[in-house]
Amino acid sequence: RLEEFLKKEVDLELSTLPDFEERVIDFSEVEQLMNSINTIPAPCAPVINPQAPNTATGTSLRVCWGLFSDDTVECYQLCYKPVSNERRSDEQAEHTLKVKETYCTITNLLPNTQYEFWVSALNASGISPPSERAVYVTAPSPPTIKNKKIRSCENAALVCWESRDINPVDSYTVEL
Repeated sequence: RLEEFLKKEVDLELSTLPDFEERVIDFSEVEQLMNSINTIPAPCAPVINPQAPNTATGTSLRVCWGLFSDDTVECYQLCYKPVSNERRSDEQAEHTLKVKETYCTITNLLPNTQYEFWVSALNASGISPPSERAVYVTAPSPPTIKNKKIRSCENAALVCWESRDINPVDSYTVEL
């Protein structure tokens, strides 16, 4: 029987064409709901700490900040620039660093110079508003002792030095 059946030509055409409706399904509400479930909000603005004692050298500063919320943060964006009364474009350039921690040590700075710092937090949803700005100051560079002007006697010594800093230094400490 199978052999006979296979020898016959079979017409596989349908007598009537199927009538399919072209439907467009709107998934926008479902997509919006799914996105709202998986989305984390952009973080709040961090709070930058004032300069702590012993966090500066003549060429570096350690800057710290905190985040006083339970926000998810992937990294921080630390920005800084030197504070100056004069308008010099090359020295007024803003610098930006990406940092994973809530602190950063910035190097290659000028001695006895004020720098303005601010920080923002970033995550997958976006960037936070910047923190308030804080001014930090690098330590002055050591003065140069004028060896040719040193004078001494039994009960006294005269030592002269000059500052290598552009900005005035508040005080000096002489140690024997």
